[in-house]
Parts: sequence; structure tokens; C-alpha cells
Amino acid sequence: MTRRRMSALVLACLLVLMTGCANHNTAQESGADLNSDTKTNANAEEKAGKDKENSEESSEMTEESAPTANSPGSDLGSPVTIKIANYAVLEKGYEEFWQNVKAGYEAKYPNITVEWVTAPYGEILNQVINMAGGGDKVDCVFGEDIWIPSLVEAGLAAPMDQVLDSDFLNDYYPDALAAHSMEGTVYAAPLYLTPPVLFYNKELFKEAGLDPEKPPKSYDEMMVMAEKLSQLKSSDGNKVYAFGFPTGSVIVVGSYLQGLIKNFGGEILDADGKLDVKNTGFVDAFKFLQELDEKGYNPQNAKAKDLRNLFALGQLAMYYDKTGGINGVTSINPAAADFTATACPLAGGGGTGETVSQSHCFIAIDNGQEKKEAVKNFIQYVITPEVMEDYMTNIAPAYPAKKAMEHMEGVNNNAFLAGARDTVNHLSPSLMFPAVADFNLELCALAQAVTMGDEEIQTAAADFEKSVQPLLP
Repeated sequence: MTRRRMSALVLACLLVLMTGCANHNTAQESGADLNSDTKTNANAEEKAGKDKENSEESSEMTEESAPTANSPGSDLGSPVTIKIANYAVLEKGYEEFWQNVKAGYEAKYPNITVEWVTAPYGEILNQVINMAGGGDKVDCVFGEDIWIPSLVEAGLAAPMDQVLDSDFLNDYYPDALAAHSMEGTVYAAPLYLTPPVLFYNKELFKEAGLDPEKPPKSYDEMMVMAEKLSQLKSSDGNKVYAFGFPTGSVIVVGSYLQGLIKNFGGEILDADGKLDVKNTGFVDAFKFLQELDEKGYNPQNAKAKDLRNLFALGQLAMYYDKTGGINGVTSINPAAADFTATACPLAGGGGTGETVSQSHCFIAIDNGQEKKEAVKNFIQYVITPEVMEDYMTNIAPAYPAKKAMEHMEGVNNNAFLAGARDTVNHLSPSLMFPAVADFNLELCALAQAVTMGDEEIQTAAADFEKSVQPLLP
């Protein structure tokens, strides 16, 4: 009996314990569900509040800063990076302008990033070509018109009618396009024209008893003035060179020499495209260089940058430089802005002072439609009065290459540009063929032979002819 009662009691206790556990578990599950529901509701309310806040804030931002349907930056695509080779971002006086260009363009086209590819002036062209050979092609090159043949020969330069909008391209002066063409195809978009013109020091003219408002118009007039100027000493007692003409071995110096031959009415290639080193104008140009050297008027084997330095320091009275060269001069000596004036290239022999066109330009490289579109927009953003007027007036003075830019007040009223303004009406294209860079260096070698080398012109010209025959088209 006792044993049965004890079993019943144990069973009863077990039932109570099981019931209690079951009720406790049910309560825990119910509490969890309640807490979950409470948190979900609270999160939902909080999210709804934040969504409303964000929606209102987003609306305000859209109204204030997002591109409108008609704004240039409204057609936002996927992110694109374009590589632009530009030596000028490394040079004093130009870096700020180009960084502002980058910032302005990226603000207008927020999905595009500009990446500068840089190297010094004398290295950038080879760097671009070598990079392409390794499979890393830039998308655009800021450079000089004389770089066009090398980039065409390397298979890199894209025809501009496949890059730019037709109305933008057709706004260029025909002669400007011709100067950036090979075999009838335009391969570059000039930002402006910066032909070689005569720089002269007005203060040195006064010291020599010359009228600074009456620069020479011919080489004969210049040589008379040079005799007086060569008697001067600079403020620190150094020799003053009367007239500087570059002959150092740099590709662009070959273009200056092409211009000098034109000054004297000469040609390098005849009407049939054959080399002609015996025409009177060609010979007279090198006779002139020989005479300058014999009289000690011209620093031997100088490059353009050497002449700028001497001119800035008051040790050179006259020299040829691109209009934009004034930036280099004033970077050396800011006071040079007050004594520098310009005149048109001089006429010699049977010539009229005609010279060759020179410019800075953009050359595009086709890396696919998306990048080509971004490059088009970059070029057409930069070459506008809004972006270029201050640069062409105050940083690197130059003449317009497009009709849309011919009414820029700052450029038209620039006193420095005024003296040589008529130069743009007497321009011929530089020679354009694949090996023209090497050809130009051979022209430099010819100039050095008849000056430093004391060679007879006829002998030096014959050697030049042999050297360049394999280079000609």
C-alpha cells in the first residue's frame, strides 16, 4: 500500500513539473514574438521617418545641384577615365591652367576622370609611342603640330572627322586645318596659332639710339640696327647679342629653319615634291646664318629656351620665338613684360616675310567609342573662348585658329600680340611626312655646319641632301 502511494505521489510531482516547464517555454516563445513584433514596428517607423527625411533632402539636392535635362552633364554614363599626355602640366606658368581645365571638365562631365600622363617636353612624344608599343595607349596628346607625322606613322593619330563634331571642325580657318593635315586628312585640332615672330627689347633699342616704335621690317634693316645693338653691354656688364636665331638640335628648331627659308622666298621641296637645296631663297637663308655667326650677333648652337633666357636677362636684343614664348621669358624675369614688343617676321632676299605655321594642338587616339566620345567632349570643352581667352591673352599669347574665337576682346586688345598680328596672314604649312622629325634635325645639322663648322654652304648642303634623301616621301 505504501509502495502504491509513493508511486502515485512521484507521478503527480512529475506531472506538475512537466506542466510548469511547458508553460514556461510557451511564455518565453510568446515574449520573443512580442519583442520581435515591437522591434519590427519600431524599425519600420524609424525607417519610414528616415526615408521621408532622405527623400526631402534628395529632392533639395536634385533641385539645387543635379544636372537638368538640358544641361551638358545630364547624359551621365558609366564612369570613364581618359589618359591625356601633357608635358605642360610639369612646366612653371602652365600647371595651374591645366589643373583648372581638368577640374572644370570633370565638373561638367561628372562620370569622366582625366588622368594626366606626363614627361618633360623633349621626352613626352617618345613616351607616348613607347607606351602604345607596350599595349598602354593614351587617349589624347597635347603637343605641337610637328608631332603629327610621328603619331600618324605609329598608327596612333585618329582622323579628326571621326572624333569631333562636324560643326566644330568646320569652324576652323581652312589654312589652320591644312597645317594640321597629312595627305588631305586632318589629324589634329589646334588650340590656337603661335607662329614664330620677332621679339625685341624696347629698352635696348633706346640705349642704341633706335626708335622702339619702329622695329625692322627686312633683314637688311635689321643688320644695320644689329651693328649698333652689338656695341651694348647688359646692366651687369655682359655682352649683348644683337639677333638670336635657334640652331640647336631640337625638332622644333627645324621648323624655325623652314620658316627662315620661307622668309627669304625659298622652298625646300619644288613643285614636284623633290628636294631643292639650290634655289636662291634656300641658299640665302643659310648665308644669313653664316653672316650672323661671323659677326658674333647670334649665340652659337642655341635652342629656343637659351634665347629666352638671354632675352629675359637683357643680353639679347632681338630673336625669333613663338608668341607663347613670352611666358618662358617672364617666368625668368617678370620685368621683361615691360620691355618686350613684337613684330612680324622679316623679309629677306626675294621673300615677303612669309613663315611656317606653328601651333599647340590636340591629337586624338581611338581607344573605342566610349573613350573617343569623352575625348571629343574634352577637346570641344577646352577650345572655346570661355576656357581659352585668359590663357591666350595673359598666359601664352596666341592668335585664334577658329572663327568662334576671333572676337575675344582680351586677345584682340593685347598689345604684345598687336605688333605681329599680320603674321597670321602670311603662313604656310610646315612640311608633313612621316620622317619629318629626323628631317628637321638634319636641317639643324646643316645650320650648325655652316656656322660652328665653318663649312661652305655648297658643301654642307650637298651633305645634307645625301642625309635626307632616305627620309623623303
